[in-house]
Amino acid sequence: MIAAIALATTTAGCAVDDDQEKAIGQQAAAEIDAQVPLVNDAAINSYITQFGTALAAPSDDRKREWRFRVVDSDVINAFALPGGFVYVNRGLIERAETSSELAGVLGHEISHVLLRHSAERLEKAQKTNVGISLVCGFTNICSSDAARVAINVGGAALFAKFSRKDELEADSAAVGVVMRAGYDPDGIATMFEKLLRTREQRPDIVAGWFASHPLEEARIGAVENVIRSAAPTESTRLTKDDPAFHEFQNHVRALPPSPASPGMPVP
Repeated sequence: MIAAIALATTTAGCAVDDDQEKAIGQQAAAEIDAQVPLVNDAAINSYITQFGTALAAPSDDRKREWRFRVVDSDVINAFALPGGFVYVNRGLIERAETSSELAGVLGHEISHVLLRHSAERLEKAQKTNVGISLVCGFTNICSSDAARVAINVGGAALFAKFSRKDELEADSAAVGVVMRAGYDPDGIATMFEKLLRTREQRPDIVAGWFASHPLEEARIGAVENVIRSAAPTESTRLTKDDPAFHEFQNHVRALPPSPASPGMPVP
């Protein structure tokens, strides 16, 4: 279990600001990096960093310092931390058919960060006094006169498992994220459909995804409606797939087998 980390907020219960959000994400990322198997291949890390940053930057008016990492796990999952730390399992990369499908998944996770869904949950936890154990690692935030709220990263209670409302909002926002970056948003819907089919055939490798990303046919229909209303006349000018993605994907597939244990913390 990854250690619990603490968020310091004022005793009056004010909102989590950008600096706090970034500090929380940095601490959580350090904990995750120390305890899950990450892919340390330079070419793979370079591609996912460039790909993810190119997706996020056009939609990020706060100019966050985004970081993208590949988790060495066959389990299909992706996960975002507050402040712009995004993780994607190699199992998802290997099963995507096009670059636009990977863009759709990352666009969804990026949207959770842009919409500050984690920050909202942190604020709610502070107000309702939801806490577990307290480990304070933020020298610039924690102080004797601040209230502290513990966040259990290992259980991903606040960072991974969003409500259906949050998921629908992130789906809708992801359409804009991928389109602004030049990718075909149809990849969002086709990847969702693939995940539903995979659940019928191999529920073990998508259990984490469905635990943290509620998904059903109605949600696919909803995102398809957003896509149709977004800018259908521009669809032919958007990238559906490209050779660089498949070169990257083949490089990922050529890695040694993933460790037996799943690499992504799930609720």
